[in-house]
Amino acid sequence: MGYRVAVVGATGNVGREVLAILAERKFPADEVIALASSRSIGRELSYGDKILKAKNLDDFDFTGVDFAIMSAGGAISKEWAQRIAATGCIVIDNSSYWRYHSDVPLVVPEVNAHVLDAFMANPKRTNIIANPNCSTAQLVVALKPLHDAAKIKRIVVSTYQSVSGAGKEGVDELWNQTKGIFVNDSPGQGNKFPKQIAFNVIPQIDVFMEDGYTKEEWKVLAETKKILDPKIRVTCTAVRVPVFVGHSEAVNIEFENPITADEAREILREAPGISVLDKREPGGYATPVECVGEYDTFVSRIREDDTVENGLAMWVVSDNLRKGAALNTIQIAETLIERGLLDKKAA
Repeated sequence: MGYRVAVVGATGNVGREVLAILAERKFPADEVIALASSRSIGRELSYGDKILKAKNLDDFDFTGVDFAIMSAGGAISKEWAQRIAATGCIVIDNSSYWRYHSDVPLVVPEVNAHVLDAFMANPKRTNIIANPNCSTAQLVVALKPLHDAAKIKRIVVSTYQSVSGAGKEGVDELWNQTKGIFVNDSPGQGNKFPKQIAFNVIPQIDVFMEDGYTKEEWKVLAETKKILDPKIRVTCTAVRVPVFVGHSEAVNIEFENPITADEAREILREAPGISVLDKREPGGYATPVECVGEYDTFVSRIREDDTVENGLAMWVVSDNLRKGAALNTIQIAETLIERGLLDKKAA
């Protein structure tokens, strides 16, 4: 018997990707329901070789639905997640709203799937599972096997994040500004980004906090600690770049124990969800262009950092709409099924 899956926010960039990946991976669903706001009722969406019509979230009955994959933003998650979860449905939420609640697990299956066992066994569980920030997801996938091998002490990461991380409005703004420049017109005043994004880089994602870091940078810090190890020290600089899809990260790692670049390369080659592309020649590394549409996180430029004891540097790239969002939510659902956890009903 298959499962009933509701995709909340199905008309957005991530929601559409969720539908595509559910079909690609042949997720064992008897029914997939596309849900959106009232203004999108009836909009047609592709699900494999089928066409779904968006239904209204406001009057949908979640009774009997097994999974609700939510990609409609924090305000919708705040309003709806607990109400949906109260019906017995497992909510897998893509927004930042639930990630830092102590009773909500933050999960990347390749890294910390084990936390789902205790969560599902708890009769008072919330029925809400959080998906991490897109930058955090690819980062911890690459860090986990190295942490197991040599124990990470400190991470310095600079992110180069595509405009699709800011939704359809971000993609449209880059496209319109680029077109304007090419026809010798003004790029126009942007609404989504604080400065021109076309042919530029912007060292700000999300709002500034009192300590000078942005909220996006804080998310990487807080989520890496929650998922991987609270003892790791993390600092981050998050930068928006004029790339449509695919986040990149320059990562510097300090370990407690010795580890060479060759050892790290071999460890990562054997790790789940990772492809190593690391040839020391022009073009022998991954860039966002090659990663679009791929499931894996790509790791390149692995090298030793002699400025610290037991240091490594590397380059990490992933399709942010996939592993950073849609794919990871589906992998969480798959993990619950594979571990036989979905039948442990809450009281």
